[in-house]
Amino acid sequence: MTDSPRPRDTPADLPGPPDLPELTGMPDLAGLSDRWRETLLAARAGASGPDPLPYAENLLARWAEPQRRYHTTAHLTTVLDRIDTLAPYADDVHAVRLAAWFHDAVYRPDRTENEERSAALAERALPEAGVGGAVTAEVARLVRLTVTHDPAEGDRNGEVLCDADLAVLAGGPQEYAAYAAQVREEYGFVPDEAFRAGRAAVLRQLLELPRLFRTPYGAAEWEARARHNLATELELLEPSGPQ
Repeated sequence: MTDSPRPRDTPADLPGPPDLPELTGMPDLAGLSDRWRETLLAARAGASGPDPLPYAENLLARWAEPQRRYHTTAHLTTVLDRIDTLAPYADDVHAVRLAAWFHDAVYRPDRTENEERSAALAERALPEAGVGGAVTAEVARLVRLTVTHDPAEGDRNGEVLCDADLAVLAGGPQEYAAYAAQVREEYGFVPDEAFRAGRAAVLRQLLELPRLFRTPYGAAEWEARARHNLATELELLEPSGPQ
C-alpha cells in the first residue's frame, strides 16, 4: 500500500502455494477462515464449488510469510473490519472482501509487481473455487487498483477497498508509529538515507492528493487525522526535521 519505492524485479512465474506455517501466536485464523468461507459462498451466488477451507489455508499461509511485518494477517483482519464499516457504500461488498483477501497475497518488499501478481493469483484461484467470471474480473480489477489507491469517480467498490486499506494512516499516535516502524522493518534491506528519501516521496505524493478518502465515512472520520500523521512523519524524515 503506502510503501517506499522498490527496486525493479525481473519477470518470474507467479509463486506457488506456500506450505501452511506453524499457527502458534497468530491472529484468529479460525475466525478468518470462517469469514473467508462466508464471503466465498456469497460470491458464488448459489453455484457449486469445492471446499473453501484449502483456499483459506493457502491465503493465510501467504499472509503469514516471514518477510512480512506490516502486510500480515493482522493487516488483513483490520482491512476486513473496515470494509464491514464501509459496506453500505459498496455496490458488491462480497467482491470487495475477496479483493481484500487477495490484495497483498503476493508480497515481496524487494519487488515491484506484487499487486499484479496478487491479481493474477485471484484470476487463477477464484474460478477454480467456483466464483463466476464477472466477480473474478472485478476482484482482480480492485486488487490492481491498490497500486494507486485512486478510484475513479463513482467507483464505489474501489472507494471502499482503498479507504479500508488506507485507514491505517488515520490511526492514533501509537498505532501510526507502529505502522511506520513495521514498514521500515519490511524494508530493512534499504539503507537509511535511501529509505528516508523514498518514504518522504511517498508521503508527499499522498499529501498532494485532493482527497485521501473517498467514502463519506472515510472523509469525515479519517481524512484530517491521516493528513496530520503524514505531515508529522514527513517532518521527522526531512533533513531539516527533528533528528
